[in-house]
Amino acid sequence: MQNLVKIIIALAVVSTMTACGGQSPDETSKQVAAKKAEIEKLKGEQNALSEKIAKLEQEVLTLDPSQKKENPKLVATTPVSAGSFTHFIELQGRIDATNVAYVAPRGAGGLVKAVYVKQGDNVKKGQLLLKLDDALTQKQLDQLNTQLDFAQDLLKRQQNLWDQNIGTEVQLLNAKNNVASIEKQIASVKEQASFSNVYAEMSGIAESVNIKVGEFFQGGPQIRIVNTSELKVVAQVPENYLGKVGVGNNVVLNFPDIGKTIQSKISVAGKLIDPITRSFYIETKLPQNKDYRPNQIVVVKIQDYATDNVITIPVNTLQNDDKGKYVLVAVTENGKLVAHKKYITIGQTYEDKVEVTGGMEAGDTVITDGFQGLYEGQLLTTSL
Repeated sequence: MQNLVKIIIALAVVSTMTACGGQSPDETSKQVAAKKAEIEKLKGEQNALSEKIAKLEQEVLTLDPSQKKENPKLVATTPVSAGSFTHFIELQGRIDATNVAYVAPRGAGGLVKAVYVKQGDNVKKGQLLLKLDDALTQKQLDQLNTQLDFAQDLLKRQQNLWDQNIGTEVQLLNAKNNVASIEKQIASVKEQASFSNVYAEMSGIAESVNIKVGEFFQGGPQIRIVNTSELKVVAQVPENYLGKVGVGNNVVLNFPDIGKTIQSKISVAGKLIDPITRSFYIETKLPQNKDYRPNQIVVVKIQDYATDNVITIPVNTLQNDDKGKYVLVAVTENGKLVAHKKYITIGQTYEDKVEVTGGMEAGDTVITDGFQGLYEGQLLTTSL
């Protein structure tokens, strides 16, 4: 129709130009006006025809929707297949030492005269760590040693007299008993004096040394020794996982500070629920490694669910409507690729995957990109 109008206009212009060659200006103007009027008439007829054509096309689509021409929407698809699915509980834990000792004096404690260890030192079992004030016991030892010298001298003199049959046996026995008594006192005071020496009860690292010369040492947290040869990871598990987490569960341990990940198993699971945090503790052993440090942060991933031969889909493809949860799949109908809603039931979700427990089969083609705004039966394409 548009081509026809163009031809008519062109003929009118040529005719006008031809007429103008031998006519007066008034006659030319009249002919131009007539041609324009004819053009307007033809345009009106064209609009009427266009409206009639559009109306007929709509009636045809109403009677036969398959006649509608639709541009297919570009999407990305992925066929699904059955495989394994594992769910983890992610918690924050820390490294702890299995063997920890707080250094304490064997007696009541005392003022510190010397400190032989500093924080971070490696110590061995039996190593001298502190020297406490022992002035009183040393004074007692000096007095007893003087008494012992005097008693031994008396015993020697009494023995000489006895050898000469002078004196009595009782005098000799009393002298011997006096020497023995003083020796026992000296041994007791020496034992007491040894309490001023504070030794390490186990080998390890002096993690904290909070004592100085002149301060009073009574033990407890003042010196703490940690044996780093045996370490473990501890974490608190929420109470609602009580039936899913226990000894033997597989664990993935991630050490973000050193960029290391290892596999392990839960070795200890607490039997009591903390009334404040409503959680119970778990432990898992660590192999020896120089990079591990007590109190180091660990991301603990506890496996609480695993299954085989199950279909999983990207969690972002899951949608909802008034009928339930569904996913859009690409199916071929009458030789054309179209979108189709597939209603499904789901199980566990972990990271970017969701377990499909019903409604899908291996081989279904899920629309993984471009599914936003799609409707049932919409024409699709996977290539430009």
